Amino acid sequence: MTDILFAEDDADIREWVQVALERDTCRIRAVADGAAAVVAYEEKIPDLMILDVMMPKMSGWDVVNEIRRRDKVVPILMLTAKSAEQDKVLGLGLGADDYLTKPFGLSELRARVAALLRRAGISAATTREGDVFGFGEFKVNAPRSVLVSKDGAETELTALELGILKFLAAHPGDVVSREALLNGLWGISYSGTTRTIDTRVAALRQKLGAHGSLIETVYGSGYRYRPA
Repeated sequence: MTDILFAEDDADIREWVQVALERDTCRIRAVADGAAAVVAYEEKIPDLMILDVMMPKMSGWDVVNEIRRRDKVVPILMLTAKSAEQDKVLGLGLGADDYLTKPFGLSELRARVAALLRRAGISAATTREGDVFGFGEFKVNAPRSVLVSKDGAETELTALELGILKFLAAHPGDVVSREALLNGLWGISYSGTTRTIDTRVAALRQKLGAHGSLIETVYGSGYRYRPA
């Protein structure tokens, strides 16, 4: 299930957007200010962020600047009542991926969210019906975005975590560089810190528990999936 972090100080808009996107089978974590958005990001890296520009404590621009210092990959959509070209240029210059000016319709919001997720390699095709594969002693149910242990216990996966597992499972025993992971999953040339991919692999190892060694770090090169 796609995990979206949504920051908006207007409670009515926050509820309106949250209800609409949850109908699209997205998991929405909604917060009311910029500082809370940064905290929520640190607690769990989302698949996509939607940020209002004018928020208390930290503006959307400040949040983008903070997030982009550590993560060059997560897609960011900005919402703003400002329509001046210089405001859009500022947001895009800081690292936002797209802009939507208020007032906006839900159809346009859905379309922009879908386009950003496609660009990030997260789409319905990633979780097509019947797509279940093995990862060590686990089964990965892609349509439901869950990791299933031998005893049937299920652990939820974000869309990006699911993508990493699928990519590694398709290359068993091979050393996969961080750049190859990013190009394969997101279709972009990676630039900046490798902390983004490292953080997501660390989260996956936690979910694999005692079997975290299935994903081996090859220092100076990347990662390798070693089937049990």
